[in-house]
Amino acid sequence: MSYQKIIDYLGKDADYLLKHTSKTISKELLHVPSPNYLDEVFAPSNRSIPVLRSLATLYGHGRLANTGFLSILPIDQGIEHTAGASFAKNPIYFDPENIIRLAMEGGCNAVATTIGNLAIVARKYAHKIPFVVKLNHNELLTYPTKYEQIMFGTVEDAWKLGAVAVGATIYFGSEGSNRQIIEVAQAFEKAHELGMATILWCYTRNNAFKKDGVNYETAADITGQANHLGVTIQADVIKQKIPDVNGGFTAIDFSKSSPLMYTQLASDHPIDLCRYQVANCYMGRIGLINSGGESKGESDLQEAVRTAVINKRAGGMGLILGRKAFQRPFNEGVALLNAVQDVYLAKEIDLA
Repeated sequence: MSYQKIIDYLGKDADYLLKHTSKTISKELLHVPSPNYLDEVFAPSNRSIPVLRSLATLYGHGRLANTGFLSILPIDQGIEHTAGASFAKNPIYFDPENIIRLAMEGGCNAVATTIGNLAIVARKYAHKIPFVVKLNHNELLTYPTKYEQIMFGTVEDAWKLGAVAVGATIYFGSEGSNRQIIEVAQAFEKAHELGMATILWCYTRNNAFKKDGVNYETAADITGQANHLGVTIQADVIKQKIPDVNGGFTAIDFSKSSPLMYTQLASDHPIDLCRYQVANCYMGRIGLINSGGESKGESDLQEAVRTAVINKRAGGMGLILGRKAFQRPFNEGVALLNAVQDVYLAKEIDLA
């Protein structure tokens, strides 16, 4: 996809996003994705040689290979949102093999999905595309619905499948968050011992975070702090929703904040809000990949390109995009993944 096509997809927001200069957190302070990212950030760290090799495998695959950027296909919605609701639009994805095929033909760095999905096709595909085993999930058969991430497999199970990384979710702010933090921290330590990388779905979840019709679960200040907790338990990559609001701490009146967070460290521009998330990932030492969000139909491609531009110009590392790709015909899903990757390959799009 050409740079002009990216501009066309951005439409009236093209100048707003592509010509923005951030005056909050300087880009010179960031550790940004590059072909030398692993050497500059992880080689001096405590990560072992096997972990570095796993990270190199992850960053060295697909259309974004050796750029420092990531494009990951995540499909765990069969549990997180029920299989029927998730795959009704495209029933081929009841078969896990098609999930792997979409990631491969879509040129992704890796596929991230449930341990069951990967286990049933592991011998056929583990050597063809990097596996990320998603260890825990929020099952939806408990009534009333609760936000409770529970382990569906072990780190050892992931290692036996040949996975290069494990993924897990923590619902920061939820009733079970303390248990989840402890469980995931222990799982990540074990994964590093076995030579695998770690990816944290770093979400916030609490009905009290919704006030006066605004959902602050995606506020820059709250998600930024969730990111900071995530890198503290040694996640190698942070997955976070793109921020669309700020001021959650002050609106809900909890935790601690500084006025400078909202005046000097962020503005209301979406790139600046995302940069605040990046800053909380050790100034980009740990890569931030934003999620693609739900599928809304015809606008999915434009929204995905917009999110990719925001993430890249903020200093992020890529997108982990699922529903927008798999809830449409297979070839269209491949094209959407490629379009997002083209944003990261476009040399004309740089840091704000």
